[in-house]
Amino acid sequence: MTTAQPNDPTTAVGDMLASASPDLLRSMLSTFIQTLMGAEADALCGASYGERSPDRVNSRNGYRHRDFDTRVGTLDVAVPKLRSGSYFPDWLLERRTRAERALVSVVATSYLLGVSTRRVEKLVQALGVTSLSKSQVSIMARELDEQVEAFRTRPLDQGPYTFVAADALVLKVREGGRVVQVHALLATGVNGDGHREILGVDVTSGEDGAGWLAFLRGLVARGLTGVKLVTSDAHSGLVAAIGAALPGASWQRCRTHYAVNLMSITPKSSWPWVRTMLHSIYDQVDAKAVAAQFDRVIDTLAEKLPAVADHLDQARADLLAFTPFPKEIWRQIWSNNPQERLNKEIRRRTDVVGIFPDRGALIRLVGAVLAEQHDEWTEGRRYLGIEVLARSQAVGTHDPKENTANNAPAITTAA
Repeated sequence: MTTAQPNDPTTAVGDMLASASPDLLRSMLSTFIQTLMGAEADALCGASYGERSPDRVNSRNGYRHRDFDTRVGTLDVAVPKLRSGSYFPDWLLERRTRAERALVSVVATSYLLGVSTRRVEKLVQALGVTSLSKSQVSIMARELDEQVEAFRTRPLDQGPYTFVAADALVLKVREGGRVVQVHALLATGVNGDGHREILGVDVTSGEDGAGWLAFLRGLVARGLTGVKLVTSDAHSGLVAAIGAALPGASWQRCRTHYAVNLMSITPKSSWPWVRTMLHSIYDQVDAKAVAAQFDRVIDTLAEKLPAVADHLDQARADLLAFTPFPKEIWRQIWSNNPQERLNKEIRRRTDVVGIFPDRGALIRLVGAVLAEQHDEWTEGRRYLGIEVLARSQAVGTHDPKENTANNAPAITTAA
């Protein structure tokens, strides 16, 4: 005879929900959410929906529909509207990701300040921004700004950061009654554990040496150490700033961006074969073979396109800075392509806004996107192995006579 086991109501309900169809779960959750919002709206009105009461201080005025992402799918939520004032459930905002909340706050700020563009105005209704009061936007912006500022100023204590990539994005901001261009300076790096990190972001009026120098020195002050190679495009002033703020680090000129620069002085009819020759330099088996192929390409170009050959020869040291490092990671360090994927994610959000109402809003949105990407990298797999990072850290620390052909070249001024 078996002994009857006591029934646990919580377990029983959990089992029922687990075996329920997705449609049933969505229906149950939707009903619960609508009931909750109805109760909150009634509390603001001072009386239940349709009830005549001397305590009533407000009344309903229809609904505003918006999507709400849940584990059981996206629900169509009808948010109650009030005849005077506004109602918007704070918990509905909390379910958004940090970047989405930042986007809402920036759009709302533009809307409330009356400086929104047509693009922003189209988003106002879709995001439900008209239902947000100035106090709600202020609270949301303040919370996000605190999170972004903590992220931007955190200690960089996971070094050494052997490889760093730097880039700049041009964005538009309203200042002094006009629209101006500003530069968002970005830096990523590979930490001592092999994971990628967002090292920092800052906004400057111009992409000059002073801005880059202040940005890099800020990273050093927060703990950036052990940098062996910085990969970037030939941004104005960046190369000199690297030499001043990161002594001992080499500069790798992005091969992808350089190819575009080289084509700009190459006759269009010669683009195919010049590109093929340029790519052949990077297809070699080791550093010595890369250097030998570079010489052959220069000799070939000098016969037909001397100006192109001279331009390429002047960029030799900057283009081959990757060669002293282990071959298995060349693809990760000889261009800014990994950084470009991050830039596309930022552009996907910033293009929605178009023109930012102020620099604070720009940093809030870009910083939130970067913070979320940083979290994904931290939780994901290693970008580079610890063993290969150890070998990379040893580059340049041996007897110069041993690695004469492989030592990273000193930083030079970009052509």
